[in-house]
Amino acid sequence: MNKILQNNASKQLSDVQDLPILPFCKPKLGEDEIAELVDTLESGWLTTGPKVKRFEKAIADYTGARHVVAVNSCTAALHLALVTLGVGKGEEVRTTHMTFCSTVNTIVHTGAKPVFADVCPDTLNIDPNAVLEAITSRTRAMIVVDYAGHPVDHTRIRAIARARNIPVIEDAAHAIGARYKQVPVGNLSTITTFSFYAIKNMTTGEGGAFVTNDDELAEKARIYSLHGMSKDAWNRYSARGSWYYEVVYPGFKYNMMDMQAALGLHQLKKLDGFIETRTRYARAYDERFKESSLIRRPVSLPNVGHAWHLYVIRLAVEDLDIDRAEFVEQMMERGIGCTVNFIPVHLHPYYRKTYGYRPGMFPVAEDAYERMVSLPLHPGMSESDVARVATAALEIVAEHKSDKKGVTREVTRLIPSRAVSV
Repeated sequence: MNKILQNNASKQLSDVQDLPILPFCKPKLGEDEIAELVDTLESGWLTTGPKVKRFEKAIADYTGARHVVAVNSCTAALHLALVTLGVGKGEEVRTTHMTFCSTVNTIVHTGAKPVFADVCPDTLNIDPNAVLEAITSRTRAMIVVDYAGHPVDHTRIRAIARARNIPVIEDAAHAIGARYKQVPVGNLSTITTFSFYAIKNMTTGEGGAFVTNDDELAEKARIYSLHGMSKDAWNRYSARGSWYYEVVYPGFKYNMMDMQAALGLHQLKKLDGFIETRTRYARAYDERFKESSLIRRPVSLPNVGHAWHLYVIRLAVEDLDIDRAEFVEQMMERGIGCTVNFIPVHLHPYYRKTYGYRPGMFPVAEDAYERMVSLPLHPGMSESDVARVATAALEIVAEHKSDKKGVTREVTRLIPSRAVSV
């Protein structure tokens, strides 16, 4: 029997060697973006200028927010959010560890201490109950993350924040285009930050945005984002500009360029179509995995409009004779790009050594981490690509279903050396 299984596996691997590599993600750019970029290059205005202004207005119109400051990354936008709120040394910021490290690094850059709360077992978004338990008199702000494109529980988060007068920064790097109870993400928190990195639902290559309805915070963010100068480059160097400026804050070099905004103007117009495709593919994955007891599907709660930036499955590793890292390797052997989003931040060496975090402190996130795999999900895929990915995943778990009764695999480790995070 083992020889038959080995022969079948060899034949399957031989068959997939002729298939093209399916990347985990790929930006979808068209002639509109190319033409706009060429127009920018020919205009001679490459850095922050008229197209950035147009892009900011387009995002404001899309989200319904009053103010948008386009910047060079979501990380920059998060840092600006903390700085404009006055977060500093000796204070604490409540946040999630189920995120990319940049979310938490920005807290450290202000001199404040990141204090983690565990996540909800279904959405993997920050658990409002855990947030409530972690709040102290030193809590200055809260950063919540819309994991994978699924908005957080804004009703409960806002109730906690308002009762304690704590501003909410929403890291919506995954979630432009998402909605909560029909309200667009970007119009729900004190400050929202977006990412337009190359793998996101829409892209400017690199880039991000600081979004708020607060006039004072927006004005501060605009000044801080370009060296703390009272006049930005567009105002200084346009035909009606003035050479004179004053530095009113010790600012940063966080401004977006017109070359980036040229892409974003057309990517934003296509965003709803991109999300529609992502949603269709997510539902196709759901349909293929619904009968499997070895693959847990991600959730989409009924009161949200999911942006479906990621499709994250969780493996029943206790019922398999391989671990998550080996599953990813076998998917890659079949020419399918996968990754892991994310290694919980409290497990990284800096945060363990500096703040005393250790494995076992946040069991929900740690259990999810040992099981999770992000599958390819982007508009550049086809229906047959989705079928190929799902078939490969189902074949692998079927081949490695453990036949040992009553034996539970060890699933709690620190950081697997073969894990990949983006």
